[in-house]
Amino acid sequence: MRNNVSRAAKAALTSAVVTSALLVPIAGSAFAEDAPRRAAGVSAESIKDKCSHGSPKRVVRKYYRGPSYITMRCGNHRWGWKHIQKGHGWNSTMDRKIEAAIWSGDPNGRGGYSTYSATCPRIEKFRTIIGTPAGAKDLLTAYKVDRPGVAGHAAARC
Repeated sequence: MRNNVSRAAKAALTSAVVTSALLVPIAGSAFAEDAPRRAAGVSAESIKDKCSHGSPKRVVRKYYRGPSYITMRCGNHRWGWKHIQKGHGWNSTMDRKIEAAIWSGDPNGRGGYSTYSATCPRIEKFRTIIGTPAGAKDLLTAYKVDRPGVAGHAAARC
């Protein structure tokens, strides 16, 4: 009797493991490609600590767009994290907005990506600009905006 219970338990466990393995997206699969990657690097709260005495070129964050990524460096008063923090404010909400704009935003004609409202005409809500003295794939700045999107682009969808 004890042997039968143990076989049933093993069968159930094996079935659960196989089922869960089938649900995990495999790298390169369509499901894995659709899953957004989280920003990689130090946590949003600890960037201040990392940049207070670090080099302006120190990478503190990676924001993904498909398989490629944009880096955020400590920077200075004109670009990077220090610029964003001083000129536009920095917190975990700003970090999430940057992540969303880079991951799924539309190219904005300024070398970066923007998010827009779902209205017609579309209203640009948040903008990133890419390209710094330290690298072409670095975050220059990011900020909130409230203005209509590019006229031709918005009008075509209305």
